Amino acid sequence: MTKRTEPKIVELNAEQLQKILQYLESAPKGKECEIIKAIIESYAYLTDLVGKKGITIGRLQKMLFGASTEKTKTVIGEGTDSPTSPAPVEEPASESTQETGSENEAAKPHKGHGRNGVDAYHGAQKISVPHPFLKAGDDCPDCPQGKVYQMPPGVLIRIVGQAPVQAKVYQLKKLRCHLCGKIFTAPAPEDTGSQKYDATTGSIIGLLKYGSGLPFNRLERLQGGFGVPLPASTQWDLIAEMTRRIEPAHVELIRQAAQGDVVYNDDTTVKILDLMGKRAQQKASTGNGSEDSTHQDGPSRTGLFTSGVVSTQRGRKIALFFSGRKHAGENLTDVLAERAQALAPPIQMCDALSRNLPAELETIVANCLAHGRRRFVDVAEHFPEPCRHVLQALKVIYQNDAVARKRELSPKERLRFHQAQSGSIMENLQTWLKRQLEDRLVEPNSPLGEAITYMLKHWEKLTLFLRKPGAPLDNNICERALKKAILHRKNSLFYKTLNGAHVGDLFMSLIHTCLLNSADPFDYLTELQQNADDLSANTQHWMPWSDRKTLKTAAAKADTAG
Repeated sequence: MTKRTEPKIVELNAEQLQKILQYLESAPKGKECEIIKAIIESYAYLTDLVGKKGITIGRLQKMLFGASTEKTKTVIGEGTDSPTSPAPVEEPASESTQETGSENEAAKPHKGHGRNGVDAYHGAQKISVPHPFLKAGDDCPDCPQGKVYQMPPGVLIRIVGQAPVQAKVYQLKKLRCHLCGKIFTAPAPEDTGSQKYDATTGSIIGLLKYGSGLPFNRLERLQGGFGVPLPASTQWDLIAEMTRRIEPAHVELIRQAAQGDVVYNDDTTVKILDLMGKRAQQKASTGNGSEDSTHQDGPSRTGLFTSGVVSTQRGRKIALFFSGRKHAGENLTDVLAERAQALAPPIQMCDALSRNLPAELETIVANCLAHGRRRFVDVAEHFPEPCRHVLQALKVIYQNDAVARKRELSPKERLRFHQAQSGSIMENLQTWLKRQLEDRLVEPNSPLGEAITYMLKHWEKLTLFLRKPGAPLDNNICERALKKAILHRKNSLFYKTLNGAHVGDLFMSLIHTCLLNSADPFDYLTELQQNADDLSANTQHWMPWSDRKTLKTAAAKADTAG
């Protein structure tokens, strides 16, 4: 075994690092030079982070790898409520709960037990198995005097594995006359269809690619292992054709999202090769640059984003995704351009970045309380007592909001509830925050001072839920939606073209909207393909929440009458 030697410590300043990078730029290009350059840039970045005030190993780890959770008990510990902490509203326990509470707690499975009841298997095939020799009303085999009666069935669950895309090979028998040479081929079964690839094939490929982040090449390898080849190029051809057929549903989804009462929006990054680096330069030099690449800021804008927009109205939720050079505010402007003029401006929930605001259209802006809270979470290790006070107050606000959801309060009832239960808490918190700065209890330029300044600066928008019915507390629903795009980015890394990005946006929008409305995205995508003609004529009837069974019945009756 080779003996490991201690590494030699070399101290470098910023000027020396810059000279090394300049040398690498002039050196012959190669993979090794790129790796060394990346290492030096990473070292400079980490050195800069470590040099910042208030940084610790714990916070540095969170910045690099992310925090596992931001729950109050994780940040400030359990059992740390101060005597002055406000108490949340508690739901009264029912008599049955009070009497059997200890028994239910003992029988309740622990969190993460991984077991599912039969109701969770709503997509499974249901097979009724009759008793071999008994039916309701028969004499009891054990005591001839009794009668048997029907009971709820016993349940057995059996789960099998299979390839995501399956295939059937029909071998049609052929017979040939030895005299005249005529060939007689057996007719294909009626259920074979006229197309090689069924509509369900495109649905499952779209779900795996854009719903679960499984790239085409990985699915190709998986299918090859099952003996059912499905090349990546074939997958794309199926998805491209499917996009053309179901595009009207996406257009209608955007139109209906524009009519929402509350809209949420945010950004994440994306890579589109045709708009990056040498590809974009070549297109610009030949005059073939896309319209999007010169939008607003012209060629100087280099950022690429996937914007998430979530719209809610009367219990319906719509998720939209847009990838390109536009910011979230610009994409929201395009969506709200479809809004009916008679409608009042919607409530817009976003963080405090100016690029999230639509430039031309009016909205009632609310800022994300979770973003303000996170600033105190980041510095809780250095300022435990002040952060504990803030986090405990915000904890009560969120618990009150959970009670309002549990009671299924209307927007106006929820507003009155928060005004009664949360108004004084937020008022006291604002007074406390101001006192920290005015009485010089906190240095304004410290990390805690910056967190307090952020809260006070955006206080009106952070507390809109106390003045406007339906105003949410945070932007978490949009951030969760963007995880669809982030999952795709982590696995597929990039889109090749702007058209490919549009296809991804379309599928993610339809899939996530189905999930938000408790609809089956696989069945929905399949039905859109099978009813493409009716989709084009009656688009508003083919939304994820529509009763498509009723629509099919009506269409069948119309065909019969005709």
